[in-house]
Amino acid sequence: MGENKTENNAQTTRPVRCEIFHDNFENAKVYNIPRAQMIIADIPFALGDKMYASNPMWYKDGDNKNGESDLAHKAAFDRDYSFNINNFFAFATRLLRKEPGKGEKGAPCVLIFCSFEQMHEVITEAEKHGFKHYTPLIFVKQSSPQVLKANMKVLGACEYGLILYRNKLPKFNNTDETGKHRMIKNWFEFRRDSKDIPRLHPTQKPVNLLEQLITIFTDPGDVVIDPCCGSGSTLYAARELGRSSFGFEVNKEFYGKAKREMLGI
Repeated sequence: MGENKTENNAQTTRPVRCEIFHDNFENAKVYNIPRAQMIIADIPFALGDKMYASNPMWYKDGDNKNGESDLAHKAAFDRDYSFNINNFFAFATRLLRKEPGKGEKGAPCVLIFCSFEQMHEVITEAEKHGFKHYTPLIFVKQSSPQVLKANMKVLGACEYGLILYRNKLPKFNNTDETGKHRMIKNWFEFRRDSKDIPRLHPTQKPVNLLEQLITIFTDPGDVVIDPCCGSGSTLYAARELGRSSFGFEVNKEFYGKAKREMLGI
C-alpha cells in the first residue's frame, strides 16, 4: 500500500511514507498512522444530479444539440449524498497534531476545498470541533466549466477553500528561492498540470497548486493526510516535497488508478 523514501537534511534523516487505503477515513484508527501537520480534503460538493449540468459530458458526444447522455441527472460520486461533515471534523480532531506549547509556533491546519455555497456550513461545523478561525481562499481558473451557458449568464470560473485552525496561526512558510519573504495572497491560479500528471478524477486538483499549498503550511518531514484522496494527487504532491502522506479512498476504481497510475505503488 505504500512507498518509503528518505528525506535528508543537516540534522536528521527521516523515512518519507506514502500510503493509500481503500477504506473510509472513519476507519483510520486501525491503520495507526501518525498525526498530521496538515489535512487536505476536497469534500463532496453535494451537487447530486447537477454534477454534469453544465459540462459537455452531460450531452451525447459533448454537443448539447444531440440530447442528453447517460450521465444526465446522475450523481458523479458514491458519497455525494452520504458524506457526513460532522464525522469529517471528528476525524480531523483525532488525526491533526496538537497545538504547539506556549511561545512555540507551527500550529497544524485543515484545508478544505468546497463550493462557495458550502462555506458557511463548513465554518459553522468546524467551530463546533474547536477550529475557531479560518482564512478563505479563492482558486482562479483559466476557463469556466459552465461554457454551455456562456450566452445565458455570468459564468463561474473559481473554486473556493478554507484554511481552518484552532487558536494559534498555522505554520507559515513565505520565503522564496532567494531567501526573501514574499506576500501570500488569498487567491491562487488554478492551472492544469502538464501531461506528465495523469488525469484520473472529475474534480482532481492540480499537483502544482497542491505543492504551493503544502509548501506554505508544512515543512519537509511533516505529515499530510487526505481523507477523500480521489486521484491521489495530494499524496503525489506531498511525496515530491518530502512530506509523508496518507490517503483514504472508498471508490475501488479511483483507489486502483491512484495507486497504480498516480503513485506507482
